[in-house]
Amino acid sequence: MNPILFSIGTLNIYSYSVYLTAGCLLAMGWAMREARLKELPFTLAPVAGIIAIACGIAGARVLYVALYPQEFIQNVIEIFYIWQGGLVFSGAFIFGSLSGLLYLKSQKQELLPWLDCFAPAIALGQAVGRLGCFSAGCCYGKHTDLAWAVTFKNADSLAPLFYPLHPTQLYHSLAGLVSFIILLLAKKFIKTDGQLTGLFLLLFSVFRFIIEFFRADYRGTLGSISVTQFITLVFFSIGIYLLFINKKRSS
Repeated sequence: MNPILFSIGTLNIYSYSVYLTAGCLLAMGWAMREARLKELPFTLAPVAGIIAIACGIAGARVLYVALYPQEFIQNVIEIFYIWQGGLVFSGAFIFGSLSGLLYLKSQKQELLPWLDCFAPAIALGQAVGRLGCFSAGCCYGKHTDLAWAVTFKNADSLAPLFYPLHPTQLYHSLAGLVSFIILLLAKKFIKTDGQLTGLFLLLFSVFRFIIEFFRADYRGTLGSISVTQFITLVFFSIGIYLLFINKKRSS
């Protein structure tokens, strides 16, 4: 059966920054909402969010450059052209989370309740931000003949042109949305601080590990898995600790 090819010809890399900004702002707003509900000093959320976003973008770019140094050998200044795409979410998550938590720690805040505020916010931000990856063509998938294959036609696209691919960017976006919904439902039953974050890390790790098998862009390798998959295993371990072990310790 011939696939129904969705041809992406109108979106381009300039839409990338729009979706990325929208995702960041939406995540920040949701984190403020969660902090208010938890009766935390929610005015700290925008500051922590801005710090996390700035450091997260830097971290995402650093990891991308580390994985694709050959792209910048001829023109080093392009390392700073983030509006052209080229950000790795795992780098953003690591650098952004650490910087935001360091700020909250400096304000003498308990970190686990705040982590639970940002967990659903990050999932929601990813659901929107990944649409930017789709518009830019980065994080593209492998060749496929499935009915929902996509082809990129815009000359500015970072994906291979005129070739049916897995829409892995949309897989990531859908994973973020599903995680967000699950976290909202689970929040009613979770009482221990840090458990919601643990659940988010488990969901993120499982979704990301699976989607990686459908990605075609190079992300470094460690044996039979990618560098990103290895990082998700670390996230998964932290999630197990927060969701199960930390609960027992708190009890």
